[in-house]
Amino acid sequence: MPRSWKGYLLAALITVLYAAVTASVLLTPSRPGLSTMIRLAALLGLLSLSIAAIMTPFLPDIYRLFGRPFLKVHHLFAAAGLIFATIHPVLFAIALIDITVFIPLFGSLYDFLATGGRVALIALWLAFLAGSFRAAIPKYWRPVHALMYLVILLAVVHGNLIGTDFTSPFILVLFNSLAVLAIGAFIAKRVQRRKG
Repeated sequence: MPRSWKGYLLAALITVLYAAVTASVLLTPSRPGLSTMIRLAALLGLLSLSIAAIMTPFLPDIYRLFGRPFLKVHHLFAAAGLIFATIHPVLFAIALIDITVFIPLFGSLYDFLATGGRVALIALWLAFLAGSFRAAIPKYWRPVHALMYLVILLAVVHGNLIGTDFTSPFILVLFNSLAVLAIGAFIAKRVQRRKG
């Protein structure tokens, strides 16, 4: 099925979002340069995961818009999110020469939320594995895969608390709005499932 003009428009909008987020980071580079890549990987990962989550209630619409099966489009953004979100802490660990950056902190609620990306990364991989092996665990994969929404929530809270780029009004508004839309998509998907 050919892509509709609305599909081209939506693709252009998504491209603009990626370009704007990238420009926001590159126009405010960090020293050393690796820190800039750490920031960029975090934001592009969260953007990709948010888009993948937001589209979940719109299965038939995605096909009509892009002329591609929903899962192909969804998995494209989810895979990009997984890669960028994993690169973020890997680069951070390299920069600090410290692998403990992967270990969640439970000393206080603030510590847990401020470093919530650590828990989010674990949940992200669990969600990915559940989706990858859904045929083997047909009764259980959906609840585990739904951890993706928790990943987005934890990542946004993490960004709000200690994220360098969340001091930018553009980044702050964009990613908090995407988180709200993702939670809305989660609710909409559950309502759809109960009705149908």
